[in-house]
Amino acid sequence: MGVLAGAEPFSFPGSSGAGFLLCHGFTATPAGMRGWGEHLAQEGFAVRCPLLPGHGTQWRDLNRTTWQDWYGTVREALLALRAECDQVFVGGMSMGGTLALRLAEEFGSELSGIVLVNPSVTRLSLDAKILPLFSRVVPSVRAIGNDIAKPGETELAYPRTPVRAAASLAKLWKIVRADLPKVTQPVLLLHSRVDHVVEPENSRIILDAIASSNVTEVVLEKSFHVATQDFDAELIFSRSAEFARELRAGQVGAG
Repeated sequence: MGVLAGAEPFSFPGSSGAGFLLCHGFTATPAGMRGWGEHLAQEGFAVRCPLLPGHGTQWRDLNRTTWQDWYGTVREALLALRAECDQVFVGGMSMGGTLALRLAEEFGSELSGIVLVNPSVTRLSLDAKILPLFSRVVPSVRAIGNDIAKPGETELAYPRTPVRAAASLAKLWKIVRADLPKVTQPVLLLHSRVDHVVEPENSRIILDAIASSNVTEVVLEKSFHVATQDFDAELIFSRSAEFARELRAGQVGAG
């Protein structure tokens, strides 16, 4: 099966010398990041948003991939962006935030800052604890997509959640949580007050563990999980561009 219409990866050239890598979430696609990417491009940033392996086709394809596949794709995109820009930022939503954190842990000061929107590093419910066993017998469970407060807005995401892939994501969470003290870059973390997919404890775990000295937390009052397509989308777009601009101008110290 080919890539769904609207799920394609996208990139925009920049004019400022700075770049922004955007990472989409689990079972989602670059479609949910396009508005963000277009805003950043208008602000002069070069932008790349890859389609993660197993995404944007059918949910069964995602069960054939692992977190190493998803991370390898964003890592490759980051290296390509670094080759053409003198300064690079990473933004991610949900699992995209998990991947952004992992890039920050690996690349350190080579990244100028990260923007996290409703990032995930754990799931506290019982189903997460039985995922490894569950994944052997149940291929999928109900969908997690479309948690949006704004009427008429639809996320391009899978109608089912692939369990084997979810078990691999849980392994990534464990690795990322263990290395959170390695995150020293400036961080802008935006999280929804009401989120039916990622529990609020996720943002608290991140904020308590990272070693960054420059951290800004923004609570999104009007949006659910898919905040880049919700009422607070413009706030996310403008704050992330401002965050990167100020760091680029040297107005905010590095983490």
